[in-house]
Amino acid sequence: MNKKTSPLDDAPQHVKLAVDLIMLLEQNEVVPEDVLKALEIVKQDFSNKIQLEQKT
Repeated sequence: MNKKTSPLDDAPQHVKLAVDLIMLLEQNEVVPEDVLKALEIVKQDFSNKIQLEQKT
């Protein structure tokens, strides 16, 4: 039996997450400008979380 694999099967977790997010946003027809604005907020939030973790 040949098991079909996707190139994503061996991809790093952050690449898989990016692909999932792109698919979700495209399926919901989110305006690209809104996506970029939202991603800026998300990036800042997670950057803050990393800084807090490094302080503890």
